[in-house]
Amino acid sequence: MTDYLFSKGWAPKLSLILMFLLMSCRQSLQAKSINDFQQLETNTINKALEQLSTGSMDPLTKLRALCLSRGAIGINGLGRIFRNMDDDGSKALNEYEFTKGIKETGLEVSNEEIKQLFRSFDEDGSGSINMTEFLLKLRPPMSQARLDMIDKAFTKMDKTGDGIITLEDLKNVYTAREHPKFKSGEKTEDEILTDFLHNFEGGRGNLDGKVTKEEFINYYATISASIDSDEYFEFMMKKAYALS
Repeated sequence: MTDYLFSKGWAPKLSLILMFLLMSCRQSLQAKSINDFQQLETNTINKALEQLSTGSMDPLTKLRALCLSRGAIGINGLGRIFRNMDDDGSKALNEYEFTKGIKETGLEVSNEEIKQLFRSFDEDGSGSINMTEFLLKLRPPMSQARLDMIDKAFTKMDKTGDGIITLEDLKNVYTAREHPKFKSGEKTEDEILTDFLHNFEGGRGNLDGKVTKEEFINYYATISASIDSDEYFEFMMKKAYALS
């Protein structure tokens, strides 16, 4: 029977069918992984809100919890506001800029808590703090194993290797043609992929369709906060990005 099929030219057709099935399974896994991450983000928000309700925490812990209560975009939103204020590209903020940035986020932090935050990071008393170091300490701590997995995912997405994930990079990794909004004609493939990029960008405007490695790590640092096991975090990332 097998010889008959191959003699009739069925081998290429079978190969195409198998390839289609493999691609469908991968897309199904990725879609399920996205749903799983969304549930984990909800868990993170609830955990942060519960933490805030207890009160009695230091300013940095409170600010972190406030950011996490906004979901995976919370820390990136703060980072984008700070970067927009950094006109000279120095990646440093004085107390006035830092205070203004915190208040622009709408996070409920008192003036005294902002002053305490600034003083704790201005260790040398220079009157300015390093914005990158501040955001690094603000995001939830992660093991090296988790950071390595995030790095693998970013490297796979960043096809051009320029340190930024763009729409063109995504087109080389994902297709949105199976997305319900593409099938219904509600959105184009580019629009769907752009929406995916915006998940990492922090919201509140400034959506330029370019995801830096810092934004990518901050996003998954937030997701990571609701996962206790390194093994499970690795499993989720491998499913989402088809990593080996």
